[in-house]
Amino acid sequence: MLVAVDTGGTKTLVASFLEDGRIGEQFQFPTPKTTLEWTATLKTELHNHFGNGTVAAVVVAMPGIVKDGIAIWCNNLKWMNFDVAQALKGILGDAPLFVENDANLAGLAETRQLKEVPPLALYVTVSTGIGSGIITEGKINPALRYSEAGRSLVEFDGVVREWESFASGKAIYQAYGKYARDITSRRVWHTIANRISRGFLAIIPVLQPDVIIIGGSIGTYFDHFGKDLTGLLNEHLPAHIPAPKVVQAKHPELAVIYGCYYYALDALAAA
Repeated sequence: MLVAVDTGGTKTLVASFLEDGRIGEQFQFPTPKTTLEWTATLKTELHNHFGNGTVAAVVVAMPGIVKDGIAIWCNNLKWMNFDVAQALKGILGDAPLFVENDANLAGLAETRQLKEVPPLALYVTVSTGIGSGIITEGKINPALRYSEAGRSLVEFDGVVREWESFASGKAIYQAYGKYARDITSRRVWHTIANRISRGFLAIIPVLQPDVIIIGGSIGTYFDHFGKDLTGLLNEHLPAHIPAPKVVQAKHPELAVIYGCYYYALDALAAA
């Protein structure tokens, strides 16, 4: 059994994977505001749910830059220099513990599930914030694993600002006073596509990905904005820069969990 933990800005999702790759038990709890509370809650929950089972590995996803098991900065949680690996050491006995950025993991899973694994895939999660994962040849790119696309500085409404500040799920709610699930206006969805396009127009000429995969809670509504987004990219990208294929994640809100699974398989195979 493999155990996956997706630490989000509002909730922490936990799931187990059976030997055949199917999700077993799954549960969630509100992400506490402090690292101490989160650690204590997670330890209790994992012990209660999986303490009597045989666990091969635990993979913990964090919503921010992760280096050597330390969450350097989780923007939406305001956690800094949190040594996750040390805090959770031995959480399920001798099971090895791996800690990685959530968008990297989601990108890993979504790229592996494409019909053909492209040379370079850019995964972007649009939820509370905006995160990114750059996957080359089906692996998390080691040189770009600390990239934070949501921090990209682009112009919007005449002001240079972080992409996440105007295109994330949180920003969309602030702008329109509604959650994505309640937005039905075709015009509003077009303006959302425009917001999302701004970051891609800055990133695509640099990375030139073969495919862009959009996940997260806003990615769930890809059918409302995907066509407009593709049109905007084709319209505004320089003529010599090909517009990549833009697709919806197969598991918009479970991509991180599946990424934990693939990451564990790779890590155990390499051990």
